[in-house]
Amino acid sequence: MLRRDILRGARDGVPIGLGYFAVAFSLGITARHAGLTAFQGFLASFLNHASAGEYALFSLIAERAAYWEVAVVIFITNARYLLMSAALSQRFSPETPLLHRPLIGFGITDEIFGLGIAQKGWLSPPYLYSAFLVAALCWSSGTATGIAAGNVLPARAVSALSVAIYGMFLAIIIPPARENRVVAALVPVSFACSFAFSVLPLLSGLSAGMRTILLTVGISALAAALFPVADAKGGGAA
Repeated sequence: MLRRDILRGARDGVPIGLGYFAVAFSLGITARHAGLTAFQGFLASFLNHASAGEYALFSLIAERAAYWEVAVVIFITNARYLLMSAALSQRFSPETPLLHRPLIGFGITDEIFGLGIAQKGWLSPPYLYSAFLVAALCWSSGTATGIAAGNVLPARAVSALSVAIYGMFLAIIIPPARENRVVAALVPVSFACSFAFSVLPLLSGLSAGMRTILLTVGISALAAALFPVADAKGGGAA
């Protein structure tokens, strides 16, 4: 069982890692402009593994921002992962040791969260560890490679590499949307709301992470109220 979960996690982490490498390559060029070495970029990406958070991090480093400013901005940018951690925590068996919860919380990314939520039954920590390790190593290697390569590639080529991540999001969204009409309806609603939040005067000034939090809480709460899901025992809503 352990071996199977590890191999399955590594298999599912490969396509995520390939998309990560392409996106992190352009991130590495930003890191090089901030003065980071390839090793520093690799370490920063492995410890942060969040594109918006790292862009903010490298931009602040380039501007010689204070440590507390960096900490606050990164916390706000990555705060959405608190919600993802809370959601995944409900998917573990009650017998799962407590130590696994903070470790898996550290390894959550948007795509790893998508993998976890898509699994049927209780989540397996070794599965998530394996998927995260493969994806995180590709992400960190992409950043280090981008720093080493510098501006060798044309700007258009670097920009084109970032498109790969959106195909990965579609691969995560489409399967559950085909199986559940509520999910299928919420996907375009989420897209429309996200666009509205990015252009509305008062909301567009918020960070991308904060907008994600507001949309996630609002849309999921409304969906849970309107379309409650019966629990496994049929005794209530989950």
